[in-house]
Amino acid sequence: MKAIRVSAFGAPEVLQIAEVSDPIPAPDQILVEVHAAGVNPVDTYIRSGVYARLPELPYTPGLDAAGVIRQIGASAGSAHKIGDRVWLSASIDGTYAALTRCTADQVHTLPDRITFQQGASIGTAYCTAYRALFQRGQGRPGQTVLIHGATGGVGIAAVQMARAAGMRVFATGGSEQGRALLLECGADEALDHTQADYLERVTAGTSGRGVDLVVEMLANVNLGKDLGVVARGGCIVIVGARGSVEINPRLAMQRECDIRGLMLFNATPQESKEAFTAIQAGLEIGALAPVVGEEYPLADAAQGHVAAMSSGRRGRVVLNCR
Repeated sequence: MKAIRVSAFGAPEVLQIAEVSDPIPAPDQILVEVHAAGVNPVDTYIRSGVYARLPELPYTPGLDAAGVIRQIGASAGSAHKIGDRVWLSASIDGTYAALTRCTADQVHTLPDRITFQQGASIGTAYCTAYRALFQRGQGRPGQTVLIHGATGGVGIAAVQMARAAGMRVFATGGSEQGRALLLECGADEALDHTQADYLERVTAGTSGRGVDLVVEMLANVNLGKDLGVVARGGCIVIVGARGSVEINPRLAMQRECDIRGLMLFNATPQESKEAFTAIQAGLEIGALAPVVGEEYPLADAAQGHVAAMSSGRRGRVVLNCR
């Protein structure tokens, strides 16, 4: 089968297409034919060798995918059957490949309304958004939330989830098309974060109180700004950062706010199960609908990694594996 292999950590060019043996599932595993694989920023950090948890070399990248079940081990304990359409929240072998092995808890039903490309955009983005809003951020109906840098996969997921949960949503994007997309996804207000005064609209829109929750995608740029618009007793959840930042701690003291970090792999099994259950329900009733931005053939995975880290992107980057 075709798969992307990484033999040394480094630039996108280390992503090489190769012919490898088909994986053989153990009795407690499920073999999935991958139709599309999602590209996450975390994939690029791992490939670069700068992430906190690195795989042994060589490896096949990828956490997210969607496809069709080809084989189910005798003791896999799955409620699925061969031929079922599924989305994956992880895999054993990596998802930038034509086939991958999974455990039963990594395999989830893909509703008919959701394409394979959309399905490949679910796992990391929607689980991260759920964890940021409800597990780390403890968001509740009736609260206000600022999703700072919302046009990527996690941001769009957070907009949809927050709106479905009855929260008032301020979201930011750097392009007119991106902001239009945020409004389509349910944001109450879409703000241009390239404008110097954009956060004044957040303050005005909350009668000077500030927002209960900030979901922050680029903390090294925005954390200081977040401290100026979070409400007293509010919470800032850091989803992403690309460097260090200097802040004024007095702002946090004045607001008695919390600043909480998030890494998806720290989720407990119970927290993951909760997230999967909520996401599945949202997909089935149509409240959640992943947005696919750019698509590339599997062989062009390097281009996909460049696109995933580019500014102004809208939705998820996906590799087509068939």
